[in-house]
Amino acid sequence: MSEATYYGTGRRKRSIARVFMTPGKGNISVNGQPFRDYLCRETLATVVMQPLVAVEGEKSYNIKINVNGGGLTGQAGAIRLGISRALLGVNDDYRPILKEKGFLTRDARKVERKKPGQPGARKNFQFSKR
Repeated sequence: MSEATYYGTGRRKRSIARVFMTPGKGNISVNGQPFRDYLCRETLATVVMQPLVAVEGEKSYNIKINVNGGGLTGQAGAIRLGISRALLGVNDDYRPILKEKGFLTRDARKVERKKPGQPGARKNFQFSKR
């Protein structure tokens, strides 16, 4: 008998997280490591746990996450969105709770591209009239 596996994809900035959730005891691993060891900072671990805390399911699911691209903050945001989407597969009644807290919204902000004739996206070289 196979357990149900729920899947969610999360993206933020350049990061992409694939989240696989199964009923279990609350083990969370990111790229084969415990998520607190992978993310290093407690604030990022809190960001990852937010959807589970909102639906009171911290100890209900084993979560395996593959994440790549970007930095740790973008990866944590991508994981949060992926977990939220996987929770919708578990129970559709979670939607109002997650939506109210903003966990189902994709953060569309990305780095603006550098423009030619300028040192950065918005910055210009120093102007001299003479």
